[in-house]
Amino acid sequence: MNASAEYAGMLEEYENDYHTGMDMQSVAKEIYAYTSGYPVLVSAICKRIDEKIVGSAGFEQMEKAWSHEGIEKVVKEILIDRAPLFESMIRHLDEYPEMKKMFQAILFQGSEFSYSPDTKEISLACMFGYATNVEGKVHIANRIFEMRLYNYFLSEEELSSVMGKMAQRDKSYFIHDGRLDMDMTLKKFVDYFTELYGDNDEKFIEEYGRKFFLLYLKPIINGVGNYYIEAQTRDARRTDVIVDYLGEQFIIELKIWHGNEYNERGERQLADYLDYYHKDRGYMISFNFNKNKQIGVNEITLGSKTIVEAVV
Repeated sequence: MNASAEYAGMLEEYENDYHTGMDMQSVAKEIYAYTSGYPVLVSAICKRIDEKIVGSAGFEQMEKAWSHEGIEKVVKEILIDRAPLFESMIRHLDEYPEMKKMFQAILFQGSEFSYSPDTKEISLACMFGYATNVEGKVHIANRIFEMRLYNYFLSEEELSSVMGKMAQRDKSYFIHDGRLDMDMTLKKFVDYFTELYGDNDEKFIEEYGRKFFLLYLKPIINGVGNYYIEAQTRDARRTDVIVDYLGEQFIIELKIWHGNEYNERGERQLADYLDYYHKDRGYMISFNFNKNKQIGVNEITLGSKTIVEAVV
């Protein structure tokens, strides 16, 4: 029995008692996607839905609370909670700077670290439960830990981030009638990035490009939307960012340019990924080092899919 099936069994007992009408398999699968079965986090999500979300504004019906929207709301609250679990995590990052550097490299550069119990930062990360060994590689233990770490690392630089300040200043460009205009978000990112960092070398962009986009994105969706990185596609060349904003979901691929063939393959991969998420429109940011590149935003049609590609 896999973990999500186990949660479905637990939810079935709850359903028998309260008759919520929830889709138990779907709810169990989503809880597992955020927690990877980490008991404290599973308990925190279920407890908060039951005690705080059910009956609140927009979630008057139990079926609505036990749904994607309810889980999304709870996760957003957990990510700003001053829970002992997260306080310990941040304290350990300060106490063990090499472990902190390892997590930053994994998250922002897509670096891979071979699992070794004799390497201090790896041993500590696994002992504390923040990381795990997956097929011989170090992985952050679950999506919620990743999101909390992203928020922490970005908050350290947020106040001094020129990209973030520009995004905050021009926030009205991006939000219309409560909806996020992702096309305009990418267009302005290209403008800002080109103005500030267009003359930097390849090494600089490879190391910081994706971080700058997240620093730019964070103040635009802050307090309303949420984002996470799809761990299965995160590597040194490619990262997929999933943005949830008031029930609307955006799939954004960030990638380092490695020639036309690689770029076309990335477009096809994104189109396949949109199929998985049942989306017809996706977004791609290409960090391109070609001196003859065409900076800007354009649309590409692949079958039934539309990809909005931003080149910087």
